[in-house]
Amino acid sequence: MIRPLDSLRSFKVKTGLVVVIALFAASGTFWLAAQQPFRYALLLALVVALVVTQIVAHGMTSPLREMTAASRAMANGDYTHRVRATSRDEIGQLAVAFNTMSEDLAEADRYRRELIGNVSHELRTPIASLQAVLENIADGVQEATPAAVGVALEQTERLARLVDDLLDLSKLEGGALGLSRSTFDLREFLTSVVTQSTATRFSVSVEPSGATVTADEERVRQVVANLVENAVRHGPPDGAVAVSAVVGEDSVRIDVVDEGDGIAPPDRARVFDRFVRGGSTDGGTGIGLAIARWAAELHGGTLDVVDVAAGCCFRLTLPV
Repeated sequence: MIRPLDSLRSFKVKTGLVVVIALFAASGTFWLAAQQPFRYALLLALVVALVVTQIVAHGMTSPLREMTAASRAMANGDYTHRVRATSRDEIGQLAVAFNTMSEDLAEADRYRRELIGNVSHELRTPIASLQAVLENIADGVQEATPAAVGVALEQTERLARLVDDLLDLSKLEGGALGLSRSTFDLREFLTSVVTQSTATRFSVSVEPSGATVTADEERVRQVVANLVENAVRHGPPDGAVAVSAVVGEDSVRIDVVDEGDGIAPPDRARVFDRFVRGGSTDGGTGIGLAIARWAAELHGGTLDVVDVAAGCCFRLTLPV
């Protein structure tokens, strides 16, 4: 497509040229037939039309100039600029879309900064602890006793959990984590998950007996294991963890209940935010529940905190 006006950098000049060309084309016949005074009047009309066009075009292109300035500011990391969108034409629609993009970029930048800060904070604690133990052993201040090595191993495992959670979080947010569905026995599955956890007192119940579920077994295992470990961390040292499942006509409900202090209703939504650990500093990464909820939503299900008489209950609901 031929675009002869692309070389001009001003939209107002382009608009003026279009108006002048249109007027010349429309008044060409009249110019040839008109007498001298009428020709002067026609020239004056062309000049007035050009001036009026420039004035009107200046207002029409104001959002474009604002978008140019805002784009340059965003290139320098400033996402606070917004464009005034008062018209309902294409330029107004472009301004609205530009403002939406600015808000999305600002949110992405805020999330990036928070993620870097949170990850740095989470990495600092186990690394500092591990470094202190190894320095004491290297300097001869502390012997490499099983207890000292155990502390170092515990911090290393915490780092490994954090890295694994960050990788899962990246895959989930990038949409690269799919589902591999299979059918498995629910009681055997839940018993296996709880047995492999750190829970010392637990119970597993499934209704009806022999029920099966079709889902991504590894992802559901990840969710339930996270909930069980969370129950162990926030329950009393000798507390029990109760895992129960009820299979209905269109969904399966899995409850994980501990004997801890529970979560206040105003704080229940926050526990699924990244790097929120409910005041605990006993090894949790603060990402597990966020990943667990994402895994539930990948199945088209939900993960919530529900009311119970005592303790805390996380409820996983999956469609069947």
